[in-house]
Amino acid sequence: MKKPFWHQLQVRWAGWQNRQRLKKLGRQVQAHAPQGKDLPTLILFNTSSRLSAFSQNAAFTLLAGCGLKLGGFRIIQFACHSGMIPCVLGTNRQDYRLPPPCQPCIAQTKRLTQAFETQWFRYRPDAALSEKIARLNVEQLCQFEYATPWFNEPLPLGKLVLPAIRWALRCHHLPDDEPTRYLLRQYLLSAYNVAEHFYQLLEREKPHACLIFNGILYPEATARWVALQKGVRVVTQEVGFQPCSAFFTDGEATAYPIHIPSDFELSERQNQRLDAYLEKRFQGKFTMAGIRFWKEIKGLDEAFLAKASSFRQIVPVFTNVVYDTSQIHANVVFRHMFHWLDHVLKIIRAHPETLFVIRAHPDEMRPGTAKQARESVRGWVEANAVNKLSNVVFIDSQEYLSSYELIQRSKFIMVYNSSIGLEAALLSIPVLCAGKARYTQYPTVFFAQSIDEFERLAEGMLAIETIEFPPQFRRNARRFLYYQLYRASLPFGDFLQAASRPGFVQLRPFDWQALLPQRSPTIQTLLRGFQDGGDFLLPEAAEWSVYGQD
Repeated sequence: MKKPFWHQLQVRWAGWQNRQRLKKLGRQVQAHAPQGKDLPTLILFNTSSRLSAFSQNAAFTLLAGCGLKLGGFRIIQFACHSGMIPCVLGTNRQDYRLPPPCQPCIAQTKRLTQAFETQWFRYRPDAALSEKIARLNVEQLCQFEYATPWFNEPLPLGKLVLPAIRWALRCHHLPDDEPTRYLLRQYLLSAYNVAEHFYQLLEREKPHACLIFNGILYPEATARWVALQKGVRVVTQEVGFQPCSAFFTDGEATAYPIHIPSDFELSERQNQRLDAYLEKRFQGKFTMAGIRFWKEIKGLDEAFLAKASSFRQIVPVFTNVVYDTSQIHANVVFRHMFHWLDHVLKIIRAHPETLFVIRAHPDEMRPGTAKQARESVRGWVEANAVNKLSNVVFIDSQEYLSSYELIQRSKFIMVYNSSIGLEAALLSIPVLCAGKARYTQYPTVFFAQSIDEFERLAEGMLAIETIEFPPQFRRNARRFLYYQLYRASLPFGDFLQAASRPGFVQLRPFDWQALLPQRSPTIQTLLRGFQDGGDFLLPEAAEWSVYGQD
């Protein structure tokens, strides 16, 4: 539906304001940042978080770069100038041969790099590579490696582009047809182009480190691989777990590796803060990457409760979005989420006394966006006639039923790598986890290490009258969640405000001094991390000054 004229005027006015603020910020940072030939060089690369709009991750890169420049780093932005054919966000899922919208994207990149030196890269075709991949099928393209004169080991182009094409096409299984082969070839050629240009930049500049968005989508994944082969430190960033916050790590940002000291215990004050957060969370009052998934939450209705009363026990099954970039970390036991669901289905058929509630992830079919999955849990349910089984209730992605009320009535829950597993552990509900999740780095759930073990654990948990819940699971869950929220999530909310489009932002009016390390705990944490080679966790004193009392 077309927006009213006054709304269009508001959007245009806000866009103009943001452009003026970006221009002012770039000019001020350039004028006041330290100068000199001996400054350590930091290379930024973030081309997959936006096209012409201003996303949170684009804003985090910009603000981090400005703060680090004011703190004494020389900043170079590696930037795309029609350098990919196509990029990930510029892929048209209706016609893969349509070129990406380069001109508005380049214009936005220029606005976001006004404070920095910019190294543009353009597309250079490689005839030898084109010839090598011209007749390969999808499987061969996904496994393709290419020998280069730069490194002893070949460039794993297929492995680097595979998560990106799954994300772009919103599916896990790729059809072996000519359109898919064409797109894979274009991604491989583009990834090689990124690798060549990024290698040359590293050779020329000898940077102290690189700050790269995500590290999974193919442009950034390729740049990260090249930098690590060169022995250059790479820090990746992703959205954090507080509103308008970011997570930075030397590891893989989408896996959210967080180091918690073994002797860390929550104080009474910290426990109170966490309980206040959880109270809101369990009511659905939270956002992720600027998106609020639950507009409302409904309790379990009488029809569901009546059906459930005829079964011995309830076991919810929480799924994920199969193309999400977290899935490359999750797939360590099962090949993919649907492989796991196939095994869950065997368990469901063998246990008619148990009511299994299969819940699709709320982001799977998010309305009004281009993120709707082509390979969905809904489709799997229909293809396998799961919804016709008498001991199954399927809850689709846009049904706003309370997961927490469901969990509290459950004997245990099954998850792949969903965050609901951590929340169930906080409620002292046993969790059988099948995929590697960010919280499985600490003992918080029952995490099967093989398919056989998963099936043995499931059978045992279904058969036993009462499942013993290890006390350390809840302790570790609380410690992990606290660190995730208040130490690892670096806030940028003082500099950003929500735009009219969910997930996108605008700059607030602020002066450049607000980005000085002595004025911003976030910038101070980033500067300490890059200068000293340490982590990017807020110290306790900064944690309380930044987030206050919830």
